[in-house]
Amino acid sequence: MAIPFEAFLPYAIMLGVSSITSTLGLSAVRTYRNDGKRHRWSLDHWDKQMMERDRRLTGSMRGQTDNAVAPAGFELSSAWKLEKRIY
Repeated sequence: MAIPFEAFLPYAIMLGVSSITSTLGLSAVRTYRNDGKRHRWSLDHWDKQMMERDRRLTGSMRGQTDNAVAPAGFELSSAWKLEKRIY
């Protein structure tokens, strides 16, 4: 039993169009989320620390600055302040 060509063609078109739009949509969302830059791959602990530092300095995970002086309040935004000592 063979599938008629007339029935296969609309399904192939729908599958192709939905695949293309979902791929482009996912790419657009990732680019928008990363401030217009490409998605990062293989992040290790150092990369995550630097991304957190950049977020505290610039307000964006992908933003970087060449200013030698940290903005006011940078020393107060450390994650270490959130930890509690256990005696």
